[in-house]
Amino acid sequence: MRKLLLLGVLLVGASALAAGAYAALLWGRMQEVYRGYDEPERFVEIPQGMTPVAIGRRLVEAGVVRDELAFRAALWWADAARQLQAGEYRFDAPLSAVGVVDLLVAGRVFEQRVTFPEGLTIEEMAGIYESGGFGPAEAFVEAAGDPAPIAELDPEAPDLEGYLFPETYSVPRRVPAARLVGLMVDRFTATFSDALRTSAASQGLSVREVVALASLIEKETARADERSLVSAVYRNRMRIGMGMQADPTVVYALRKAGRYDGNIRRVDLQLDSPYNTYRYPGLPPGPIAAPGRAALEAALAPADVPYLYFVSRNDGSHVFARTLAEHNRNVREFQVLFFRNQRQREAAGGR
Repeated sequence: MRKLLLLGVLLVGASALAAGAYAALLWGRMQEVYRGYDEPERFVEIPQGMTPVAIGRRLVEAGVVRDELAFRAALWWADAARQLQAGEYRFDAPLSAVGVVDLLVAGRVFEQRVTFPEGLTIEEMAGIYESGGFGPAEAFVEAAGDPAPIAELDPEAPDLEGYLFPETYSVPRRVPAARLVGLMVDRFTATFSDALRTSAASQGLSVREVVALASLIEKETARADERSLVSAVYRNRMRIGMGMQADPTVVYALRKAGRYDGNIRRVDLQLDSPYNTYRYPGLPPGPIAAPGRAALEAALAPADVPYLYFVSRNDGSHVFARTLAEHNRNVREFQVLFFRNQRQREAAGGR
């Protein structure tokens, strides 16, 4: 009660009795829950450096606090004028002025989650950024076009393709693209640990080569039991100087050329692009997608198998082969005959 009385004296400078009564009134005003907006929720942005007086005015204008006096009294009571944290806050229920101050002191800013699955390109991630309401896709593409954040890891990178780590991030509603891209690069550098970098160096692979290989693995299979096998196929091909001949690289090349329509045709295998591993030997010049942790690890830990080929079983799994003759038999069984039988079943069902 002593603090309440002092509050009244400081605010009105009246007699002790009047001050006590006024302090009690302010106490009730501070503790009274209030909601002066009709929408289901109200967002209030508190910029860095905004004064407590300006914050109180903004909260009143937003209908979050009844009046500035109640807010100032709550600030004084909590001794929190210098502890209010910047950010965007979400209000969806009545709160007292004291409760609002507690929220701002704790810095419980509103964040929402955005998930980037493994195997996406910069452009595909930009689409998720825009569809989540964070900002225009073009802003994300522009931010991801600056390779400076990974210059030390990959001095040859023209952009951040492959280095935006796929994961779920909690960010403000209108997080700037550059900030989100920075978070994603930070997560990649933390994931591509010193142990992985040491392993890459010991195997004579640059970071860029590892990420490029991991991106192929990511695009070829989602099965945990197959990643090391797919890695082995590509590592075996690299060892003997055989072309990668990876369909995902053709898709990537077609997309960069603005020619991909969801299908790969025989003529596309001759597309003149350094990313077309049917036409150019070795790994593509850079990553074709964002690999996850498991794919990065698999790129550096291929299975000890002699496979040089694999083909889809059309159920998410693949069958692997050592020789071209064996591979051709697998292609006939799981591709040619499979789709021929499927077409026959569809034709029969349509009669």
